[in-house]
Amino acid sequence: MRSKALGAAALFLLPLLAFYGVYYLYAFGVLVDASRTRTSLSFTDATVVGWENFRLVITDELFLRAVLNNLLFAAVSIAAALTLGFFLAVSLASGVRLRRFFFTVFLLPSLIPLSLFATVFGRMLETDDGAVNALLGVVGIGPVDWLGSTGPSYAALFVLLVYLVGLPIMYYTSDLATTNTAVLESAMIDGAGSGHMYRLILFPMLRNTHKTVILSVLLGSFRAFDVVFFSTKGEPGGRTQITGTYIYNTMLGENRIGYASAAAVIVLVFALAISALQVLVTRRRAR
Repeated sequence: MRSKALGAAALFLLPLLAFYGVYYLYAFGVLVDASRTRTSLSFTDATVVGWENFRLVITDELFLRAVLNNLLFAAVSIAAALTLGFFLAVSLASGVRLRRFFFTVFLLPSLIPLSLFATVFGRMLETDDGAVNALLGVVGIGPVDWLGSTGPSYAALFVLLVYLVGLPIMYYTSDLATTNTAVLESAMIDGAGSGHMYRLILFPMLRNTHKTVILSVLLGSFRAFDVVFFSTKGEPGGRTQITGTYIYNTMLGENRIGYASAAAVIVLVFALAISALQVLVTRRRAR
């Protein structure tokens, strides 16, 4: 009976495995093969260079800056998720007034295409006629060159990433619904204040959720191409670009397909390692 069940499960999984085999494994093989060549987008003038592309990638200052930006933006997003996201989730779960309104405000970016959201945000940052500078002008500040100066560009992206706490809020909200409230009730009886309950009791109780949020946000930082590309476009001078925009500009802007493929392989391997860690943590949490 068990063998029949396994056979039926394998039969149902075959189309999915075939899909992954063609569109992921085969594509990864092509990517690795291209990464060891010097070629253009036409693939008609390929020259095998071995591991030279990988050496050039890991010694390129712009690539290293893009990796550091990935980690920096991930750190900002994680900090926002563990503080603002946690606080908002607890507040919304406690039945605060205008609960539906705040849910809509903070979850909206997670429900619409990020490319559209980032494009609108980038348009608001325009120096001459952007909404942000227009608002600052009312109080006598500016105009600020948000997209042409390093500091303001980073600040703008930090604000955008902090606002994108919708997914962590959903994680916390779902786990708060299953949290044992008896401990909190006991703490209230003993005279514990709200701040102590949140910081010393509730926050440690959700440590598994914190791990999920950290890994999800860290992995998501490598998929934040649309957030950076449609808001600051990596400006000024590529200082705010991440690995996704770096690979895009190298491949389509400079037509260095082999080099861009090597960079993509490095980023993909790192992202797969984070994904494997996330699966491991999720399995341990389910036990």
